[in-house]
Amino acid sequence: MTEDFYRRVDGVREPDPTLGKSYQPASVEPVPAVPPPEPPSEPSKPPKRQRVVLADPRSRRSTPTLRARLELEQQTSWDEVLIRDLVKHQLRTAIGLSVLVLVVLGALPVAFYVWPDFAALRVVGVPLAWLLLGLLPFPLLLLAGLVHNQLAERHERDFVDMIES
Repeated sequence: MTEDFYRRVDGVREPDPTLGKSYQPASVEPVPAVPPPEPPSEPSKPPKRQRVVLADPRSRRSTPTLRARLELEQQTSWDEVLIRDLVKHQLRTAIGLSVLVLVVLGALPVAFYVWPDFAALRVVGVPLAWLLLGLLPFPLLLLAGLVHNQLAERHERDFVDMIES
């Protein structure tokens, strides 16, 4: 039977799935017998009921939040102004960080042109210009992305706090 199987798969055996692993068969331990429970001598009383309160239904905080969310969904003129203000803050942050990255990366070629001795410096046999232009953008862009994310989340938290208060 095994020869027929190997012929059907072009004579290629599949490897043992436990190959290369420290495989030890599980030992079987006897389970101790549990004695059956004794019948109660007298009828037991049901436990006293407890009322569990997860939240106070008279909470004042939920009403302004619901009202603010409903107003945002209805898109009144006041809400449009608030959302436009949030978008302006986000856009201003993005443009500011983009300009900062462009200034830093754009200043490097200018510095190499103005000071040729600076461009001729070598670090570990590699020109400094290649290192700065080839490696500096990646950590700089990562840092700019992290800062932008942090500022965007702060703007959104401020917006939510303003809406809910």
